[in-house]
Amino acid sequence: MASPNLLFIQLDQLAAAFLGAYGNTIAKTPHIDALADRSVVFDSAYTNFALCAPSRFSMLSGRLASEIGAFDNGAEFRSAIPTYAHYLKASGYHTSLVGKMHFVGPDQLHGFDERLTIDIYPASFQWTGDWNEADRQKHSNDARSFTLAGPITRNVQLDYDDEVLHRARRKLYDLARGADIDDGQPWHMTVSFTHPHDPYQCSHEHWNRYDHDEIDMPAVGMPDDFDPYSQRLYREYGLEGIEITDEQVRNARHGYYGSVSYVDDLVGSLLQTLREVGLDDNTVVVLSTDHGDMMGERGLWYKRSFYEPSSRIPFMVSWPGQFTAGRVEANVSLVDLLPTLIDLADGGVEPVDEMAGHSLVPLCSDHAAPSADLVFGENLSEGATAPILMIKRGSMKYNWSGCDPAQLFDLSTDPQELTNLAEDDAYTATVSELDAMVHDRWDVESLSVAVLESQQRRAFIRSLYAGGKAPEWRRPPADQAARRVLAEGVHYNEWAYDNIIP
Repeated sequence: MASPNLLFIQLDQLAAAFLGAYGNTIAKTPHIDALADRSVVFDSAYTNFALCAPSRFSMLSGRLASEIGAFDNGAEFRSAIPTYAHYLKASGYHTSLVGKMHFVGPDQLHGFDERLTIDIYPASFQWTGDWNEADRQKHSNDARSFTLAGPITRNVQLDYDDEVLHRARRKLYDLARGADIDDGQPWHMTVSFTHPHDPYQCSHEHWNRYDHDEIDMPAVGMPDDFDPYSQRLYREYGLEGIEITDEQVRNARHGYYGSVSYVDDLVGSLLQTLREVGLDDNTVVVLSTDHGDMMGERGLWYKRSFYEPSSRIPFMVSWPGQFTAGRVEANVSLVDLLPTLIDLADGGVEPVDEMAGHSLVPLCSDHAAPSADLVFGENLSEGATAPILMIKRGSMKYNWSGCDPAQLFDLSTDPQELTNLAEDDAYTATVSELDAMVHDRWDVESLSVAVLESQQRRAFIRSLYAGGKAPEWRRPPADQAARRVLAEGVHYNEWAYDNIIP
């Protein structure tokens, strides 16, 4: 059998709990739910770093962010680090990137043969973290997330994602025509939308799909006492000293639901095009996100937390005729994507680095197959002030911190993570085992030094452009419309009739 085509659809800041496929009875997500019905769905999938750029760089490389210097949203992704695009190219694939990937640095391809849209976020060191900064950083969120939440006619993120869909569909048409690929050559495309990332706004159409009074409120309210990191995170997001009303919370959640429905429509349109051009039978479709969103749980919003709403993500894999749809309970994470894609490509290519994850193909073929059942998580960005690390083994989640008390939660009996078992004598052995795993996996002292040195270097370079213009490393793609016009010297009838998709 020919190697399958590989389509990876990445969403942005989508909490698994906001999809019908993951049990939400309010969400209107028919297209993703239908994909889940024909997919292997991973119920315990996690990000390895609940922040955009580190999560994506880790996912692309199959390595933990700490291993590749991806410490925050302003950390460079080095060109010498192989990505799944490099490995798929080595396996004979044509590879395309459409949409957001948050690459920082002058390399905006990282192994992809082409990039069909410019990135939505800066490629400079603008968002470098600082553990020594006592006040919140200038690029952090603020109260406008709540005062401006609600229905809107248009915003820049809607503009961007409409363009991502347009160019991804157009690429599928080209692939169906055989453009850009050799006869029989398999292809891979990563299509990365920026929704439902805040702002918590959506079009009037998607807002009106929901009854405002039926929008659910956070299951866990504001705590009497934040844990120390959550307190710093609360301050970092500019939430101290402002009152967020219940109506603002409901508005924000309503806007998020509407954004989820909007991106669900985009996914549905993309998959419909895949079917229309006849490429669906031998195309593996993977759908996931970079991290979740707290959405008011515990009084917290956005990401950068190991709590479930921020760290647990949707992850599903569909391959018609090869994988039987079903659910997998084992713990998996985004670093498993690279070895999975290499396995599916079946090109005999071996990674040059030791991978942090494992191929999910065995679990896709046998949903109860033996697996590592283990997730490693990291938090090294601003607000952390020292490495904060997570291990999830089975139902036990252990959060180790270089600056705060440890946390241990048993998600089988405490899915809302309300009871910290770290000081419970009955769990002394578990804490000891997981603590040993943390220190076996990470050299905490060396990691702390590396983060601080990296922040210092990048902050210095950033300071050179204060009040001026940093180098613009993002590059707009070539005008793709130029490929659709009649070229000089080509016969009209050949141009008009040879490129039809029946």
